[in-house]
Amino acid sequence: MKTFCKSFFISILLIFVISLFWGCGVNPKQIKRMQALEEGVSNPTTKEELKDAIQKYEHRVEDITSAAAQTGIWYKILASRYLDDGMYGEALKYYQKAIEYFPTNQNLYYWVGVCAGYMAKASLDYNGSGNFIQKENYLKLSESAYLRALELEPTYARAMYGLAILYVFDLNESEKAIPLLEKLLTIDTRNTDAMMVLANAYYQNYEFDKAVELYDKIISISTSPEKKAAAEANKKLVLEMAYGE
Repeated sequence: MKTFCKSFFISILLIFVISLFWGCGVNPKQIKRMQALEEGVSNPTTKEELKDAIQKYEHRVEDITSAAAQTGIWYKILASRYLDDGMYGEALKYYQKAIEYFPTNQNLYYWVGVCAGYMAKASLDYNGSGNFIQKENYLKLSESAYLRALELEPTYARAMYGLAILYVFDLNESEKAIPLLEKLLTIDTRNTDAMMVLANAYYQNYEFDKAVELYDKIISISTSPEKKAAAEANKKLVLEMAYGE
Protein backbone atom coordinates (compact mmCIF):
# COMPACT_ATOMS: atom_id res chain seq x y z
CA MET A 1 0.00 0.00 0.00
CA LYS A 2 2.84 2.37 0.87
CA THR A 3 4.52 1.55 -2.44
CA PHE A 4 1.31 2.33 -4.32
CA CYS A 5 0.82 5.64 -2.52
CA LYS A 6 4.40 6.60 -3.18
CA SER A 7 4.11 5.80 -6.90
CA PHE A 8 0.84 7.67 -7.12
CA PHE A 9 2.31 10.71 -5.39
CA ILE A 10 5.33 10.70 -7.73
CA SER A 11 3.06 10.47 -10.80
CA ILE A 12 0.94 13.41 -9.68
CA LEU A 13 4.03 15.43 -8.83
CA LEU A 14 5.56 14.68 -12.22
CA ILE A 15 2.43 15.72 -14.10
CA PHE A 16 2.47 19.02 -12.24
CA VAL A 17 6.16 19.61 -12.79
CA ILE A 18 6.05 18.64 -16.47
CA SER A 19 3.14 21.02 -17.06
CA LEU A 20 5.24 23.78 -15.53
CA PHE A 21 8.15 22.82 -17.76
CA TRP A 22 6.03 23.03 -20.90
CA GLY A 23 4.70 26.43 -19.87
CA CYS A 24 8.23 27.73 -19.37
CA GLY A 25 9.67 26.29 -22.57
CA VAL A 26 12.01 23.93 -20.74
CA ASN A 27 14.63 21.86 -22.51
CA PRO A 28 13.22 18.43 -23.56
CA LYS A 29 16.09 16.75 -21.70
CA GLN A 30 14.54 17.88 -18.43
CA ILE A 31 11.25 16.24 -19.36
CA LYS A 32 13.04 13.04 -20.29
CA ARG A 33 14.68 13.01 -16.86
CA MET A 34 11.28 13.40 -15.19
CA GLN A 35 9.85 10.59 -17.31
CA ALA A 36 12.79 8.42 -16.36
CA LEU A 37 12.10 9.11 -12.70
CA GLU A 38 8.44 8.18 -13.08
CA GLU A 39 9.22 4.95 -14.92
CA GLY A 40 12.14 4.06 -12.70
CA VAL A 41 14.42 4.00 -15.74
CA SER A 42 17.55 6.11 -15.85
CA ASN A 43 20.55 4.91 -17.85
CA PRO A 44 20.05 1.22 -18.62
CA THR A 45 23.24 -0.64 -19.47
CA THR A 46 22.71 -4.38 -19.10
CA LYS A 47 20.55 -6.40 -21.51
CA GLU A 48 17.95 -6.92 -18.82
CA GLU A 49 17.82 -3.21 -17.97
CA LEU A 50 17.57 -2.27 -21.61
CA LYS A 51 14.74 -4.76 -22.21
CA ASP A 52 12.92 -3.48 -19.13
CA ALA A 53 13.34 0.15 -20.24
CA ILE A 54 12.05 -0.64 -23.75
CA GLN A 55 8.99 -2.40 -22.34
CA LYS A 56 8.13 0.49 -20.03
CA TYR A 57 8.54 3.16 -22.69
CA GLU A 58 6.63 1.09 -25.27
CA HIS A 59 3.62 1.23 -22.96
CA ARG A 60 4.01 5.00 -22.65
CA VAL A 61 4.22 5.42 -26.44
CA GLU A 62 1.12 3.26 -26.91
CA ASP A 63 -0.78 5.41 -24.42
CA ILE A 64 0.32 8.65 -26.09
CA THR A 65 -0.50 7.31 -29.58
CA SER A 66 -3.94 6.18 -28.45
CA ALA A 67 -4.64 9.55 -26.84
CA ALA A 68 -3.51 11.42 -29.96
CA ALA A 69 -5.73 9.28 -32.20
CA GLN A 70 -8.73 9.87 -29.96
CA THR A 71 -8.07 13.61 -29.96
CA GLY A 72 -8.00 13.59 -33.77
CA ILE A 73 -11.30 11.72 -33.85
CA TRP A 74 -12.87 14.28 -31.50
CA TYR A 75 -11.71 17.09 -33.76
CA LYS A 76 -13.38 15.34 -36.72
CA ILE A 77 -16.63 14.92 -34.80
CA LEU A 78 -16.58 18.54 -33.62
CA ALA A 79 -15.96 19.74 -37.17
CA SER A 80 -18.87 17.69 -38.48
CA ARG A 81 -21.16 19.15 -35.81
CA TYR A 82 -20.28 22.67 -36.95
CA LEU A 83 -20.74 21.59 -40.56
CA ASP A 84 -24.25 20.29 -39.79
CA ASP A 85 -25.08 23.69 -38.30
CA GLY A 86 -23.79 25.54 -41.36
CA MET A 87 -20.92 27.09 -39.38
CA TYR A 88 -18.35 26.53 -42.11
CA GLY A 89 -15.61 28.72 -40.66
CA GLU A 90 -15.59 26.80 -37.38
CA ALA A 91 -15.87 23.49 -39.21
CA LEU A 92 -12.91 24.43 -41.39
CA LYS A 93 -10.81 25.26 -38.33
CA TYR A 94 -11.42 21.87 -36.72
CA TYR A 95 -11.00 19.86 -39.91
CA GLN A 96 -7.59 21.50 -40.21
CA LYS A 97 -6.83 20.46 -36.62
CA ALA A 98 -7.94 16.89 -37.40
CA ILE A 99 -5.54 16.80 -40.35
CA GLU A 100 -2.68 17.39 -37.93
CA TYR A 101 -3.52 13.96 -36.48
CA PHE A 102 -4.58 12.23 -39.71
CA PRO A 103 -2.53 13.87 -42.51
CA THR A 104 -3.33 11.16 -45.09
CA ASN A 105 -7.10 11.05 -44.63
CA GLN A 106 -8.60 12.05 -47.97
CA ASN A 107 -12.04 12.69 -46.47
CA LEU A 108 -10.70 15.45 -44.22
CA TYR A 109 -9.18 17.24 -47.21
CA TYR A 110 -12.48 16.92 -49.07
CA TRP A 111 -14.35 18.63 -46.25
CA VAL A 112 -11.70 21.35 -46.02
CA GLY A 113 -12.37 21.95 -49.72
CA VAL A 114 -16.12 22.16 -49.12
CA CYS A 115 -15.84 24.51 -46.13
CA ALA A 116 -13.27 26.76 -47.76
CA GLY A 117 -15.55 27.04 -50.80
CA TYR A 118 -18.42 28.21 -48.62
CA MET A 119 -16.17 30.67 -46.79
CA ALA A 120 -15.02 32.10 -50.13
CA LYS A 121 -18.63 32.90 -50.98
CA ALA A 122 -19.03 34.58 -47.59
CA SER A 123 -15.90 36.70 -48.04
CA LEU A 124 -17.52 39.81 -49.46
CA ASP A 125 -15.92 43.20 -49.93
CA TYR A 126 -17.72 44.66 -46.92
CA ASN A 127 -15.54 47.77 -46.86
CA GLY A 128 -15.97 48.47 -50.56
CA SER A 129 -12.19 48.56 -50.97
CA GLY A 130 -12.07 46.37 -54.07
CA ASN A 131 -9.88 43.92 -52.17
CA PHE A 132 -10.85 40.27 -52.56
CA ILE A 133 -7.66 38.70 -51.19
CA GLN A 134 -9.49 36.77 -48.47
CA LYS A 135 -11.90 35.28 -51.00
CA GLU A 136 -9.04 34.34 -53.31
CA ASN A 137 -7.16 32.70 -50.46
CA TYR A 138 -10.20 30.60 -49.53
CA LEU A 139 -10.60 29.54 -53.16
CA LYS A 140 -6.94 28.55 -53.36
CA LEU A 141 -7.31 26.58 -50.13
CA SER A 142 -10.39 24.84 -51.48
CA GLU A 143 -8.65 23.89 -54.70
CA SER A 144 -5.51 22.63 -52.96
CA ALA A 145 -7.58 20.59 -50.51
CA TYR A 146 -9.54 18.85 -53.28
CA LEU A 147 -6.30 18.19 -55.18
CA ARG A 148 -4.72 16.67 -52.07
CA ALA A 149 -7.78 14.46 -51.57
CA LEU A 150 -7.44 13.24 -55.16
CA GLU A 151 -3.72 12.73 -54.74
CA LEU A 152 -4.51 10.39 -51.86
CA GLU A 153 -7.44 8.71 -53.65
CA PRO A 154 -7.41 9.31 -57.43
CA THR A 155 -10.90 7.86 -57.91
CA TYR A 156 -12.53 9.92 -55.15
CA ALA A 157 -15.71 10.92 -57.01
CA ARG A 158 -16.94 13.52 -54.52
CA ALA A 159 -13.61 15.35 -54.62
CA MET A 160 -13.66 15.32 -58.42
CA TYR A 161 -17.13 16.81 -58.43
CA GLY A 162 -16.31 19.42 -55.79
CA LEU A 163 -13.19 20.52 -57.63
CA ALA A 164 -15.07 20.65 -60.94
CA ILE A 165 -17.74 22.88 -59.38
CA LEU A 166 -14.96 25.18 -58.19
CA TYR A 167 -13.40 25.37 -61.65
CA VAL A 168 -16.67 25.95 -63.50
CA PHE A 169 -18.47 28.36 -61.20
CA ASP A 170 -15.82 30.07 -59.06
CA LEU A 171 -12.41 30.10 -60.72
CA ASN A 172 -13.50 30.56 -64.33
CA GLU A 173 -11.28 27.64 -65.36
CA SER A 174 -13.95 25.36 -66.79
CA GLU A 175 -11.46 23.64 -69.12
CA LYS A 176 -9.87 22.02 -66.04
CA ALA A 177 -13.21 20.57 -65.00
CA ILE A 178 -13.72 18.61 -68.23
CA PRO A 179 -11.19 15.78 -67.66
CA LEU A 180 -12.25 15.51 -64.01
CA LEU A 181 -15.92 15.07 -64.85
CA GLU A 182 -15.26 12.78 -67.80
CA LYS A 183 -13.28 10.53 -65.45
CA LEU A 184 -15.98 10.76 -62.78
CA LEU A 185 -18.59 9.60 -65.30
CA THR A 186 -16.56 6.49 -66.05
CA ILE A 187 -16.90 5.64 -62.35
CA ASP A 188 -20.49 6.80 -61.79
CA THR A 189 -22.06 6.53 -65.23
CA ARG A 190 -25.52 7.80 -64.28
CA ASN A 191 -24.51 10.81 -62.22
CA THR A 192 -26.74 13.44 -63.79
CA ASP A 193 -25.43 16.20 -61.51
CA ALA A 194 -21.94 15.65 -62.91
CA MET A 195 -23.42 15.54 -66.42
CA MET A 196 -25.07 18.94 -65.91
CA VAL A 197 -21.81 20.52 -64.80
CA LEU A 198 -19.84 18.84 -67.59
CA ALA A 199 -22.35 20.04 -70.19
CA ASN A 200 -21.91 23.55 -68.82
CA ALA A 201 -18.12 23.19 -69.09
CA TYR A 202 -18.44 21.96 -72.68
CA TYR A 203 -20.64 24.95 -73.46
CA GLN A 204 -18.15 27.41 -71.95
CA ASN A 205 -15.40 25.87 -74.08
CA TYR A 206 -17.48 25.99 -77.29
CA GLU A 207 -17.92 22.21 -77.49
CA PHE A 208 -21.60 22.64 -78.27
CA ASP A 209 -22.28 19.20 -79.78
CA LYS A 210 -20.93 17.47 -76.68
CA ALA A 211 -23.04 19.70 -74.45
CA VAL A 212 -26.21 18.93 -76.42
CA GLU A 213 -25.44 15.21 -76.33
CA LEU A 214 -25.12 15.31 -72.55
CA TYR A 215 -28.33 17.28 -72.11
CA ASP A 216 -30.13 14.70 -74.24
CA LYS A 217 -28.76 11.94 -72.04
CA ILE A 218 -29.92 13.72 -68.90
CA ILE A 219 -33.38 14.15 -70.37
CA SER A 220 -33.55 10.44 -71.21
CA ILE A 221 -32.30 8.96 -67.93
CA SER A 222 -33.22 11.45 -65.21
CA THR A 223 -36.24 10.74 -63.03
CA SER A 224 -36.37 14.33 -61.79
CA PRO A 225 -38.87 16.55 -63.63
CA GLU A 226 -36.93 19.64 -62.50
CA LYS A 227 -33.65 18.28 -63.84
CA LYS A 228 -35.26 17.27 -67.13
CA ALA A 229 -36.71 20.76 -67.51
CA ALA A 230 -33.35 22.38 -66.73
CA ALA A 231 -31.60 20.15 -69.26
CA GLU A 232 -34.17 20.98 -71.94
CA ALA A 233 -33.85 24.72 -71.27
CA ASN A 234 -30.05 24.55 -71.33
CA LYS A 235 -30.07 22.51 -74.51
CA LYS A 236 -32.21 25.15 -76.19
CA LEU A 237 -29.73 27.87 -75.16
CA VAL A 238 -26.77 25.88 -76.50
CA LEU A 239 -28.50 25.26 -79.84
CA GLU A 240 -29.35 28.94 -80.15
CA MET A 241 -25.76 29.89 -79.45
CA ALA A 242 -24.34 27.28 -81.81
CA TYR A 243 -26.76 27.39 -84.71
CA GLY A 244 -29.07 30.31 -84.09
CA GLU A 245 -32.01 27.91 -83.70
